[in-house]
Amino acid sequence: MRILIISFVFLFLVSCNNQTSNAGLDTEEDSTQVSNPVIARIFNQDSAYSHVLNQVNFGPRVPGTKTHKQCFDYLIKVLRPLADTLYLQYSSALTFDKKTIPVMNIIASFNPHASKRILLCAHWDTRPFADQDDVDKDKPILGANDGASGVGVLLEIAAELKKQPVEIGVDIVLFDAEDWGDNTGEIQDSYCLGSQYWAKNPHVPSYKADFGILLDMVGAPNAVFGFEGYSLAEAQNYLSMVWSSANNAGYSGYFKNFERGYVTDDHVYVMKHLKIPMIDIIDCDVNTASHFGKYWHTHNDNMDAIDKKTLKAVGQTLLNVLSSY
Repeated sequence: MRILIISFVFLFLVSCNNQTSNAGLDTEEDSTQVSNPVIARIFNQDSAYSHVLNQVNFGPRVPGTKTHKQCFDYLIKVLRPLADTLYLQYSSALTFDKKTIPVMNIIASFNPHASKRILLCAHWDTRPFADQDDVDKDKPILGANDGASGVGVLLEIAAELKKQPVEIGVDIVLFDAEDWGDNTGEIQDSYCLGSQYWAKNPHVPSYKADFGILLDMVGAPNAVFGFEGYSLAEAQNYLSMVWSSANNAGYSGYFKNFERGYVTDDHVYVMKHLKIPMIDIIDCDVNTASHFGKYWHTHNDNMDAIDKKTLKAVGQTLLNVLSSY
């Protein structure tokens, strides 16, 4: 395994087969080029659910903890045989409460030489405190929905891309340190520390993608996904395309046509620094004050907050978009 040091970034480049360098970096890649027509792909909700459960079984994945590193190793173990090139990005960040934490982003690249690319993202860390709960507010949450659900869907997407490749390029980015932020609104840019770092230091110099899709809280029973404000303002065409794909697949009960308001999430920093239009598929519950649902930042965000049917709706929609784009 070659180790390349760029400024203060450490990129570990891992894959299954040896090949030549890419964009000036010493990488190891699978050079197999697959050309096949658009074919039906079936998203495996049971496998996605297992990936969510496996993450939750480690316990809270708070940056800098033992369970955080254990989950990191698990994600690498799953993605290494699937991706054409796997990048591991290490850094550190200062939190709003003045703690220095490690930041470990994971980037799985498929068909890395394709110029036509789609970016798929989720965060894999969990919140270090249950500030929205009535009890044990200072204890970390399990983050089954807020974190593990999006990752579980993307791990299954990766498995499908390995089994039935697409001709476009796909990059799956799992952001770290998304959820260690200030809820008072007094400290700007306190969330999304991993995506802020990656957006300023992408794994490939001058990285470009046609558009991106962020998954955040995509596993709750009867989840509802509306038009997130930044997505609507900056990536309306792609938002419409994804929602149309969901509706055509019979998932209009999840993907609703309403404006849910602006959410400062990982996609905001990708759009700001890399100018890649992105949409955020994120649960919205208008019956709660936060609009994030009753599980959000509480100890109730456990496996009871995960429904296989919701994972299926999101995962199948993404597969359909990748197949038809």
